[in-house]
Amino acid sequence: MSKEALVINRRNFLTTVAIGSASAAALAACGQPAPSQTGSADNPVTINYTWWGNDDRAERTRKAIALFEEKNKDIKVNGNFTDFPGYWQKRATEAAGGGLPDVMQWDLSYLRDYGQRNQLLDLSTVKIDTSAFDKSLLPSGQIRGKTYGIPTSTNAFAVYYDPAKLASLGIAEPDGSWTYKEFNTFLAEVGAKGNGALFGSTDYTSVWWMFNIWLRQNNIEAFTEDGKLGFGKDDLKKWWNLTADLRGTPALVSEERVTQLAPKSPFGSNATATEVTWDNYMAGYLADSGAKALKVVPVPSDDPDNLGLFLKPSMLMVASAKTKNKDAAARFIDFMVNDPEVGQIFKTSRGVPASKTQRDGTTFEGADKLVVDYEKSIEQYLKDAPEPPIVGFGTLEASFKRVASDLNYGKLTIDGAADAWFKEAEDLIKQNA
Repeated sequence: MSKEALVINRRNFLTTVAIGSASAAALAACGQPAPSQTGSADNPVTINYTWWGNDDRAERTRKAIALFEEKNKDIKVNGNFTDFPGYWQKRATEAAGGGLPDVMQWDLSYLRDYGQRNQLLDLSTVKIDTSAFDKSLLPSGQIRGKTYGIPTSTNAFAVYYDPAKLASLGIAEPDGSWTYKEFNTFLAEVGAKGNGALFGSTDYTSVWWMFNIWLRQNNIEAFTEDGKLGFGKDDLKKWWNLTADLRGTPALVSEERVTQLAPKSPFGSNATATEVTWDNYMAGYLADSGAKALKVVPVPSDDPDNLGLFLKPSMLMVASAKTKNKDAAARFIDFMVNDPEVGQIFKTSRGVPASKTQRDGTTFEGADKLVVDYEKSIEQYLKDAPEPPIVGFGTLEASFKRVASDLNYGKLTIDGAADAWFKEAEDLIKQNA
């Protein structure tokens, strides 16, 4: 996501998950775990649910849980949440001890890591209604014919901008039909007129998913079917060279400034006029920036017929392979992804509802409507959602950001940055061969 990516010590991670898998196998050999249980209104079964997010998501999630319990008196849901980095550290620790929560909010980056090691329940073995989902989206939660994740919602990449800031600089609003050269020229103009108080954007080439989109625009695979890199070092150098002339100029906010503003983004902190990221960040950006209105348009592309865009599950719902309450877990997942009232609670704060049933039952207004309308506007350009990335992708995504940061700090040349990232990527792929 992503901004929320995390570097996990790969060796420790693989060790903890492997131990958890061994524990699961041992339990199965002993005739455990216990079969799925049922409850009653007087004696409900309890399932644990965990998610990552901020206080706003926590409040919405608690409302959804309360609604579920009201409609399902025989099930009680214990919920807890943490921030994104802490979330994955906890999951790795739990996997080692064989104690993953019954139901979990999940990220596509980590689905294959846990799914292929038998830590997650095959959801095709339980009752969850997926008839209202776009068939091109469901493969994102599937691995080797098994369904490990059900998308809650979708998001797509976009260029955010603040119309008031552009108006104050006398710059016309973009329509999103631009090449990379035209986009860079736009950023340079914003920076030049911003007089050091307003920059064009952060460096969009530091974001893995934007690189992925650029690869798709050039008909290059990010990963091959056998888990290898589908692009070469020269492709990565070409990508990082796109903004070479902008680094160190007012077109791009400096890496030092980005660090100073964290945990807020430069865009949310009103340091930049634009940002390239997922469209479901709208509510957060509005809250952080205090802007009256923000708008989104498509990302640049040198091929107007191929924007490389796709709908990515902004998050998925998964269950532990060792849950003792499979039926209750399945009912909760089905409720969270399909119930229209849940859609009304979340709106687009976790993305546009993936289920048509939930989407059609939700009223979208203001900023939420902007996000929904944006995804409708790019329908003709959308390609199939990517399958779950290779094992260790979460680490690769985070290292991509870290190496790009070193490039922007001036610690690495483009050649050095490409060499550094490829070495990390190839070493990790070799570990998981």
